[in-house]
Amino acid sequence: MSGPPVETQPERTGLAWQRTALGVLAVAGLIAHGAFLDDDLLLVLLSGGLALLGLAVLGLARRRYRRSLRAVAEGAGVSVPRLAALVTGVVAAAAVAACFAVLVHS
Repeated sequence: MSGPPVETQPERTGLAWQRTALGVLAVAGLIAHGAFLDDDLLLVLLSGGLALLGLAVLGLARRRYRRSLRAVAEGAGVSVPRLAALVTGVVAAAAVAACFAVLVHS
């Protein structure tokens, strides 16, 4: 006797989104650390904004995971291209912020 196949894609995708959000938060933390060492208010504000974006992605990751579990259970599609594009933009913003922080710190 075997039950329905276990779908692991939502779990893998949810974990990938969490890793992405935690990576953005880590970059924000590193920028904040450098900002406090240099006493640079601009970098503190930049790291705070980036941290808020990372927290937003983390919240979206949890929400998307629950929705994808429901969609898989119902046999519906789980693709959300706009949301993926938004998160890609957040990662790009984190990269730009990190480059800016390195240039300012140098």
